[in-house]
Amino acid sequence: MKTHTIGVDLGGTNIKAALFDAGFTAIGEISIPTEAAEGPEHVLKRIRLAVQQLNEDTGIGLQSIACMGMGIPGLLDPDEGLSLFSPNFPGWEHVHIVNEMKPFYDFPVFIDNDVRVNLYGEWQYGAARGCKNVVLLTLGTGLGSGIISDGKVVYGTTFSAGEIGHMNMFRQGRPCRCGSSGCLGRYVSAVGMVNTFKEKLAEGRTSIIQTWTGGDNERITALMISDAYDLNDALAVEVMHETGVLLGFGLSNIINLLNPETVIIGGGMSAAGERLLCSVRETVKEHALKLSGSKCSIVQAELGSRAGTLGAAAYAYRRLNGTESDKETLE
Repeated sequence: MKTHTIGVDLGGTNIKAALFDAGFTAIGEISIPTEAAEGPEHVLKRIRLAVQQLNEDTGIGLQSIACMGMGIPGLLDPDEGLSLFSPNFPGWEHVHIVNEMKPFYDFPVFIDNDVRVNLYGEWQYGAARGCKNVVLLTLGTGLGSGIISDGKVVYGTTFSAGEIGHMNMFRQGRPCRCGSSGCLGRYVSAVGMVNTFKEKLAEGRTSIIQTWTGGDNERITALMISDAYDLNDALAVEVMHETGVLLGFGLSNIINLLNPETVIIGGGMSAAGERLLCSVRETVKEHALKLSGSKCSIVQAELGSRAGTLGAAAYAYRRLNGTESDKETLE
């Protein structure tokens, strides 16, 4: 009887894979380097290697696997199993991941965007359990997002709905790789916050961080800004506040538009916690529609890095059963 699922989270640096039992409890996890620079064929081999090692380590044979889900960064067509483009993977264009996996496995393989599988994880097992209207933001190098409306994940015409990070916040803002400028993600992300900090240093401002880096601004990180914030460094406090306010304005628009009951903040930058979220909540309270804003909770993600593999496995199981209803155990 096939009672297990596999979840794979493909990252630019590492491939994470986990094997789950019928109750979606992880019974084995593995992480190996992606080696993305070696090209698509090599990365696909690395994914298969991770799955092989995972099964060997757990002693669970492939004959016990019901399905496998994969979270893939970038643009894709989940119905076709086709990854169209992934910005951090050289030569990665129109890679038919599902077809590439079929010769090696006799169980179904499903793919979706990496942020959406994180959303699946938090929706079923994390910060959004029991919710029907949810928005997830992942704050890292950029700003990724996913949306659940009335209990269903929103995909859009080209499976690219929910690009909240590309909401235009400034008419003449920082250039964005999407071709526009002033996008929210160019400011509200780890990279964006660091760039804001550097701009203020260039204007003559000072910070304790300059001592930590020996004056090398290229060494500044978002974590340093959080640490300096805790020491009441004036510039760090100002930049964290400005970043939170801008995110608050963006979320006010989202709350007015989508009326979610929960907004989840995930990704590496979410470690800033209340340093960031206090300004976000204050701004939403002032600028979102009162009824919508008062019914929306803004919370940190619960699952952390586990959301990717768990969400990918849960997503695959839902696709396998052809349903959008919640299922917490294999049947």
